[in-house]
Amino acid sequence: MNTAENQALAQAIIHHHGATFAAQAPDGQIDHVQLTAQPVPPALRSEPAYLAALQACSALGFIAVDAETLAQAWQRQAERSNQFDATHWPDDPRDFGLAGTDPAQAFARCPRELGLYGVLPTAEWVGRMARAGVPTVQLRFKSDDRAAVAREVKAAVAAVEGTDARLFINDHWQAALDAGAYGVHVGQEDLDLIGHRDLETIRTSGTRLGVSTHGYAEMVRAHAVQPSYIALGAVFPTTLKKMATAPQGLARLAAYVRLMQQYPLVAIGGISADLFPAVRATGVGSVAVVRALVNAPDPEAAAAHLLERMKA
Repeated sequence: MNTAENQALAQAIIHHHGATFAAQAPDGQIDHVQLTAQPVPPALRSEPAYLAALQACSALGFIAVDAETLAQAWQRQAERSNQFDATHWPDDPRDFGLAGTDPAQAFARCPRELGLYGVLPTAEWVGRMARAGVPTVQLRFKSDDRAAVAREVKAAVAAVEGTDARLFINDHWQAALDAGAYGVHVGQEDLDLIGHRDLETIRTSGTRLGVSTHGYAEMVRAHAVQPSYIALGAVFPTTLKKMATAPQGLARLAAYVRLMQQYPLVAIGGISADLFPAVRATGVGSVAVVRALVNAPDPEAAAAHLLERMKA
């Protein structure tokens, strides 16, 4: 197949999926999530479906590692079905290499519906939101002082006692294990820093593990360790931390949910109360918030409102 024919296949993909990934806001207006075309990465294969998808996914704004992951999946989809179907966006786990893992090596399970998920800066905030009925809370305490971290994590564990809240500790996995927290949450870079031996220590302790992801390649990588849940984001722009990737938008979130439905899924990043119904409509079982709670004039009232929005 020549270059012109490959380009025709790529244009067919763009024709069928360009509007879907145009970052439409729930009210039908273009929102502030702008996904711009990316350079096409070097091709690693020569099959037509792969080449077409690599070109098309780059044009649709997927960064190089995600365009490559999608192109490989599109090629496997074509091989498995014995045809190239430009209308079907890949969403079968087999086409992404997400099958064949050992359940015995998976991290402890947590509920598929983690519900409203508050990401909070201190143990005091953790206790406050747990008492307000927030079902899942995370302590995101930033400090290089190990003693201070240990005290804050221990205080957070104590703060949720007597409530039904599930407490995850961001990053500080050893302190979480020492204090008996429900789970640990880590980012992609932390998977490298922690290493296989320490991940095994967390797994065998029965502590749950959540992993942040920002696109297809990172979801595949997270699946390799079989965590308890996977976080998907940032869905919308956020000023809380510098993100290495652009906001994903609702269309990508929905595509991620279709692919990763074997896991409990948490949507995070710039999600305000008015966006809860649209985010929940993608199929995620949890919505994580930070500013919507800690910046609210009345955090308890905000929590009650967001819990209601989870039902919408």
